[in-house]
Amino acid sequence: MDAAVSERASREPAAGAEQRRRSAEVFDAVAERYDVMNDLMSLGTHRLLKRALVELTRLRRGQRALDLAGGSGDVAALLAQAVGGSGGVVLADINASMLAVGRDRMLDQGCANVDCVQTDGTRLAFAGGAFDAVTVAFGLRNFADKVAGLREMHRVLRVGGVAVVLEFAKPRAGPPKLLAGLWDAYRGAWPILGRMVVGDAAPYRYLVDSIDSHPDQDTVSGMMEDAGFAQVECHDIFGGIVAIHRGVRGKS
Repeated sequence: MDAAVSERASREPAAGAEQRRRSAEVFDAVAERYDVMNDLMSLGTHRLLKRALVELTRLRRGQRALDLAGGSGDVAALLAQAVGGSGGVVLADINASMLAVGRDRMLDQGCANVDCVQTDGTRLAFAGGAFDAVTVAFGLRNFADKVAGLREMHRVLRVGGVAVVLEFAKPRAGPPKLLAGLWDAYRGAWPILGRMVVGDAAPYRYLVDSIDSHPDQDTVSGMMEDAGFAQVECHDIFGGIVAIHRGVRGKS
């Protein structure tokens, strides 16, 4: 294991309880306006990014997919279209408030092939080899133990199944300092926007903090390899502000 990955992994369990507590408070507070804020903060680009995430699963009709930290269900709805009526999707989230929003969306959109399950991403309530694909969109950074979560994703995939992770990353396109400065200024406005839209800036200060503390792309790729994934690849988007990681469960 890479030394940076090892050091990061050793720190995760100690902070796990506090991470879970803060994350629960945040998502309880923002659940009802979650999609509205996502549209405002990303200028709608999160929808395009999530479509790219689903395309990278390369799912076929009749297959099964799991969306972790599935929140309001927008990714689960896309996965449901990909696998069709003969396939199945599980929308999973540790937060009951977010899961309720996702469940309502599945009912409203007639996604009869989607089940909603409350479960901890680091201790999944599913049998090994149960899914053809696992996705996480902007949720990995909220896991109390990221390596444990990635190992669980690997466990529940069939051999040849894929995990695709969409997450904030670290800008690394040139000129890096200018891009990073613009990005810092832009997301620095999110707490102000949160106060205006949901009446509370604190959840969006947490969001900014969680982005700052999330590891860079290379570290996340190393974590995936450490979790057992093969053919790990990383696609930088917006100069590295966002990255999509993809890994395959091998035979071992």
